[in-house]
Amino acid sequence: MRLFTSALLVAGTLAATALTLAPAGASAEGAPAEGGPAEGGPNGANAGAASPIYGVTIPEGYRAWQLVAPAQEAAPLDELRAIVGNTTAIKAYQAGTLPFPDGTVLVKLAWKHTQSPEFATASVPGAATTVQIMVKDSKRYAATGGWGFGRFVNGKPADQAQHETCWGCHQALVADRDYVFTRYAP
Repeated sequence: MRLFTSALLVAGTLAATALTLAPAGASAEGAPAEGGPAEGGPNGANAGAASPIYGVTIPEGYRAWQLVAPAQEAAPLDELRAIVGNTTAIKAYQAGTLPFPDGTVLVKLAWKHTQSPEFATASVPGAATTVQIMVKDSKRYAATGGWGFGRFVNGKPADQAQHETCWGCHQALVADRDYVFTRYAP
């Protein structure tokens, strides 16, 4: 099952819409099996490569996960984003559980912010930019608040230098929220 999420900016309000399609054999939950395939680039291409430092891979079936929240990033990135979570993440958000339990996986999909060709005051996703992942495993990632990070461009992990910035930013800005920026959208 794939969830194609689009963010739409209308009269200053960001709203998310979703369309679910179900191709045969799709998984709707969890991370890829050890050594298994993973969805990657903008077309769900198979990647499987792990992020430097953390060893995080793109979870299989993440496009079918529930929306946590949409987001809009201002210049210079100028992106529309959709953050989705696995069942563990959604249950924690709904219950207001902090810290997040082990097994929580959050995925942020990002696209360039583009004006709609059909509706002048609307913004739509343009070219895909990144898929970013956070995985909660308090033992494996004890040195980084229990979180492992992955940033992928076209299904391939970004370089080590980019991954070296993840923990410092999360630690400095959202330590009081278990190092997670995204708030659950009502």
